[in-house]
Amino acid sequence: MFDRLVPPALARAALQHLLNDGVRRGHIVAWLGYNSWDMLAMLVACERIGAVLLPLNGRLAAAELARIATHAGAGHLMGTPDGDKLAAQVLALGRLRPGPASGVEPGDLLLVYTSGTTGAPKGAMHTRSGLQAGVLAAVAAQGLTAQDRVLSVLPLFHVGGLCIQTLPALAIGAKVLLHPRFEPDTWFDAVRDWRPSTTLLVPAVMRALLAHPRWPTADLSSLRFINSGSQIVPRALIEAFHHRGVPVAQVYGATETGPVSIVLKPGEAMAHVGMAGRPALGVSVQLASDGEILLKAPNLMRGYHRSREPAFDADGWFHTGDLAVQHADGMFEVVGRSKELIISGGENIHPAEIEQLVAELPEVAECAVVGVADERWGEVPALVVVPRDGQTFDRSALQALLDTRLARFKHPHQVLELAALPRTALGKVQRQQLLDLLRPQGQAGGTG
Repeated sequence: MFDRLVPPALARAALQHLLNDGVRRGHIVAWLGYNSWDMLAMLVACERIGAVLLPLNGRLAAAELARIATHAGAGHLMGTPDGDKLAAQVLALGRLRPGPASGVEPGDLLLVYTSGTTGAPKGAMHTRSGLQAGVLAAVAAQGLTAQDRVLSVLPLFHVGGLCIQTLPALAIGAKVLLHPRFEPDTWFDAVRDWRPSTTLLVPAVMRALLAHPRWPTADLSSLRFINSGSQIVPRALIEAFHHRGVPVAQVYGATETGPVSIVLKPGEAMAHVGMAGRPALGVSVQLASDGEILLKAPNLMRGYHRSREPAFDADGWFHTGDLAVQHADGMFEVVGRSKELIISGGENIHPAEIEQLVAELPEVAECAVVGVADERWGEVPALVVVPRDGQTFDRSALQALLDTRLARFKHPHQVLELAALPRTALGKVQRQQLLDLLRPQGQAGGTG
């Protein structure tokens, strides 16, 4: 299935390059650089050799990348020229181990480290068969055909950018326009000139497009849908695209899940704003007693690479750490992360509920809610707000909104204004950094 990802000549060149560098079965090849066809060719070449590709997140610090490469047991470091300087720093700090890496099994093909928003990064090992199952699930979820034209702008070092649209489209013979990285003007140019039928955008990218001067007049008529995910997508972003006639489909999943697990199909998107959707092809979903999403599927990772931490429970379920509710029509709605759940005075508070409400204020560009320690209540919510450019955040308007729409115990006890939220490469909010900026408050309520 993956032989068709890149032109044969490019695949042969990548294969020869790996062989010349001494790559053999069981070796791990780290890759560093912007999106490129060379990286996809390396994936094909690794499949043919029996090696494993380890895409590295170029937005991490050299020390972080060195720890990942060393932990993985990578023996080779390659990439595009734009990553040469960072690669040299990684090599100076890390330790490559030529030869087969311990922990690699036959069929292993792609090793992707988690973003580490809730702890130290862990390596999710994906097999060839698992990636193939993910391709089939993604194609079915989005109704992709060989006639589609996919504009790919998200980083391929994440499973989202690689596996939701890019690999599936190439595997079925669709055309893909691959941008090295996302830039709003380049995206608008491509939509105007290349006329894609779909593209994958995370919320941070959607915000950048909506804030761009070209948004109101851009011709989006070629897009039969866009896809989104990586976190709960704010309704305001979804509705902005719907207002332009572009359905916002969704894929729920994680690094460990390939990531196509729960999907909102393009044809259902307009009528189910805010829903994650239904189980993808081949995926079984179960909600635990506390609402945590549990998954079984052929496209899940094989396990955590070189880790003693169990990846699945005794019954074979993967515990995502995400919380959801299932509605009467079968649709799942993701409401937050169990580790982000705030328990205040015995009451459960989902940050997403507060965030969705605050996002309705016209002067709010984005926001996040975290739980901070409190002597009286154990934990209380704190709000971090990013005002829109040139606008002043109105705390009295916030309080009026909270008073009419939200139970008192859910009201934020602190409000902090920032120029931007700290985020990972996929746009996920780094909540630990927010906690480091917030001081615990002992008062009983109010927005402070």
